[in-house]
Amino acid sequence: MTSFGRVISVRGSQARVGLMATGQMPLSEVRATVGRFVSIRCLTSVIVAMITEVSCEGLPESDAYIATASVDLLGEILGGERPKFQRGVTNYPTIGDGVELITNQELRTVYAPSGSDQINVGTLQQDRSVTAYVDVEEMLSKHFAVLGSTGVGKSTGVSLLLNEILKSRPNLRIFLLDVHNEYGRCFGERAQVLNPRNLKLPFWLFNFEEIVDVLFAGRPGVPEELDILAEVIPVAKGLYTQYQNSDRVSLGLKRVDPKQIGYTVDTPVPYRLVDLISLIDERMGKLENRSSRIIYHKLISRVETVRNDPRYAFMFDNANVGGDTMAEVISHLFRLPANGRPMTIMQLAGFPAEVVDSVVSVLCRMAFDFGLWSDGVSPMLFVCEEAHRYASADRNVGFGPTRKAVSRIAKEGRKYGVYLGLITQRPAELDATIISQCNTLFTMRLANDRDQALLRSAVSDAAANLLSFVPSLGTREVLAFGEGVALPTRLRFKEVPPHQLPRGEATIATVPSVTAGHDMHFVSAVLERWRGATSHRDVPSSDSGMNERPQRTMASAEAPMLQPSMGLDPDRFSLLKKPLR
Repeated sequence: MTSFGRVISVRGSQARVGLMATGQMPLSEVRATVGRFVSIRCLTSVIVAMITEVSCEGLPESDAYIATASVDLLGEILGGERPKFQRGVTNYPTIGDGVELITNQELRTVYAPSGSDQINVGTLQQDRSVTAYVDVEEMLSKHFAVLGSTGVGKSTGVSLLLNEILKSRPNLRIFLLDVHNEYGRCFGERAQVLNPRNLKLPFWLFNFEEIVDVLFAGRPGVPEELDILAEVIPVAKGLYTQYQNSDRVSLGLKRVDPKQIGYTVDTPVPYRLVDLISLIDERMGKLENRSSRIIYHKLISRVETVRNDPRYAFMFDNANVGGDTMAEVISHLFRLPANGRPMTIMQLAGFPAEVVDSVVSVLCRMAFDFGLWSDGVSPMLFVCEEAHRYASADRNVGFGPTRKAVSRIAKEGRKYGVYLGLITQRPAELDATIISQCNTLFTMRLANDRDQALLRSAVSDAAANLLSFVPSLGTREVLAFGEGVALPTRLRFKEVPPHQLPRGEATIATVPSVTAGHDMHFVSAVLERWRGATSHRDVPSSDSGMNERPQRTMASAEAPMLQPSMGLDPDRFSLLKKPLR
């Protein structure tokens, strides 16, 4: 190919190219535009560069050039029988070196899969004949994020990525928080779908801040009531352990004082609500001051109200029966063993709005803790849709423990085989510390200036120059940056089969025909479900979304957050004593 330009200056990782007016190929056909890859011919290698600016200002005093272009030097193709691309430049270009549009074969060399751990996600925008691959190991082990406004194909892209990951890593467990209940049928028989109707998440698995959030419906707890709870919950756990050891007592062994067992409010062991209420009632009975007794009475009423609310059945079924089901819950939630279904889709749309943050906090925390105590022997990808809802940049908004749980996975999860995938349409509202931990970014169309500014601060200079395309990207078009891709790349996600397309549950359901009719029996059945779900609690206003929680400072945040004193043996999924780390 004939050169259309010459190197006229070199500075660090950038060079300036003079675009020539003469030659076999007119400049209009060369299309030396921003974002195009070019190759610079050197003596021992071919340098791959990207055009970041084209201008006719400040031209050198010569009629040989009609414009100049700034290029970022990204990597080089080393010669030999099997050319190989590597990031970075070891041999810099010199003045006068020729510049050409990169060839199809050179693009294939740059984006050639370097091993079997690559997934096919689409094609390059510059050359649709070149397949765009992503390195699964780099993408997962260093976390990733998918960013884009509503309607640009973000959910479809997520379905594509996760289906390809499942093909490449059939034994990797994936846990997806599905905020809008749209992924239920995207993964076929490889995924189990959980929702409030089939989930069992016992209340005693919630730590202190989480159970307080449930009992007080997302509002700050009353300090006096929190003090009582912090005192009686460890005792209730001790009583449960005492019941479990009743056989020892019948053999003549000494009964253990529940107060001396040493549990904290956050130790993940069972307790019964009947014992909790009994302990509160016992303390209330010892008080002579009526005003003090009112506090205890309110707390008992609060616990019983939530316990009897049918919307919270997933937490409080068998609340007074007891039973240590933690191993079964962990096994069911996180697919251990997978039995051919390594993925869990947690549909959140059906949960009471007041409790969603607490549920997400429990799930994130347990995912991390299981990885921690099992030493990462069974890796898992935790994917969080609408991540800005749970880890807001504004620390005065939302539920602190949820942000803490997501942040812990982002910062430390990779050491314990817990990887993070974030999906959001509002990256500027997502905690900057958390998104900075994602080393592979898939950015789709974003019109908001704040979102674009955050991205510019998060990616390298070479990649930042591509961000000017973000507001005008088409549907399914993506800018991919980071460790998972060979170079900052503008690509187009490939078509997703119809059965893998995300759709809301209302869309998935077959629309009743007009002849079927909506008679009074239908309306009565709807009303029965409606009343059954809301009979024990005021319904939140329809315009209060899950992300619009009241600003709050949890009084219980002052309580010490201790590491769990119980661990899990991944081979037997049973609770074992394990020393604190």
